[in-house]
Amino acid sequence: MSKKVLVLGEAREGALRNVSFEAIAAAKTIAGGGEVVGVLCGDAVQSLGEELIHYGADRVITVEHPHLKQYTSDGFSQAFMAVYEQEKPEAIVFGHTALGKDLSPKIASKLDSGLISDVTAIEGEGDDAVFIRPIYSGKAFEKVENKEGLLFITVRPNNIAPLSQDAGRTGDVSSVSVDITNLRTIISEVVRKSTEGVDLSEAKVVVAGGRGVKSAEGFEPLQELANLLGGAVGASRGACDADYCDYSLQIGQTGKVVTPDLYIAVGISGAIQHMAGMSNSKVIVAINKDPEANIFKVADYGIVGDLFEVLPLLIDEVKELKKAKVN
Repeated sequence: MSKKVLVLGEAREGALRNVSFEAIAAAKTIAGGGEVVGVLCGDAVQSLGEELIHYGADRVITVEHPHLKQYTSDGFSQAFMAVYEQEKPEAIVFGHTALGKDLSPKIASKLDSGLISDVTAIEGEGDDAVFIRPIYSGKAFEKVENKEGLLFITVRPNNIAPLSQDAGRTGDVSSVSVDITNLRTIISEVVRKSTEGVDLSEAKVVVAGGRGVKSAEGFEPLQELANLLGGAVGASRGACDADYCDYSLQIGQTGKVVTPDLYIAVGISGAIQHMAGMSNSKVIVAINKDPEANIFKVADYGIVGDLFEVLPLLIDEVKELKKAKVN
C-alpha cells in the first residue's frame, strides 16, 4: 500500500543540511509510490522549499514564525504537529541529528506512536520495508519492521544516499500559519564554539586526533589535512579532556557519531567508547606508533609510525596529487 510520508527538513544558516535530502530518499523508499511531503520550520525558510523538491519531495509545507528562528522543542513541535494534523500521514521521517534526537521522542509521545531511531539502511520498500539500526554501541545490528500504526523513523546522517538532484523537478511549496505560544524556553543567544567549515556529523572525510597529538598546536596539521581533503576535524575524548581542542569535536559514545567515507585516526589508541562513534565509517585509516593499538583492529589501513613524521609526508603527498589533478 502506498503511503503519505512527512519529512522534516533541517536548515542551518540559511541552507538545507544534507541529511534533509537523505531523509527524502528514505521517505521515497517507504512511500511505495505514495506522496512525500517536506516540512520546513523557521523564520525564513520559504525559499528553501524548491530545493527539497529537486531532491525528490512531491511538495513542501513551510511554517514560518519569529519563535522558530532558533530551535526549541516547544516551538518546533507545535509547528510540526499543526502540519501533521492537516496532512494525516502514514509515516514520518526525521534526521537522527541533535534536533531530530530531541524532537522525535516528543512528537512520538504526542502521537502515541512507536519510534525506530538511528536507521542506517532500509531493505525492501513500502509495506515490506525493514529498517536496520545499530545496537550495543555499534557492536551489532537489528532489523525492525513496523507491523501497524504510524511508522516513525530517524535516519543517521551519511548512511542513506540522497537521490540525484533534478533542477527541473517541480512541486507545490505552500505555507501554514501557526500561532507558536506558551514557549517554556526562549533562545536569546547562540554561542558557537565549533570550528567553521564542514559539519562534522555530515563530513565525508574526518581527520581525528587523540592524546598522541600532544597539544592544541598538534591539531594544526590535522586541520590542514582535513582542509585539503574537504573534510572536518574530530577528536577523541582524551584529546578533549586534555584541552587540545573543544568538546564540540568529540567523537564517541558520549560525543558525536560519524560515518564518513574516510576516517583518519591520528594518535588515537582506540578505546571502545571512541570506536562506538566511528567504527561504521566506510574506510578507516589509523596512524599510531604502537603496533598493538586497539584502533588497528577496526582499521582498513594502518600506518605504524610517529604521527609527527607521517602527517607531513601525507600532507605533501595529497598536495602533489591535487597539483597533478589540476595540471
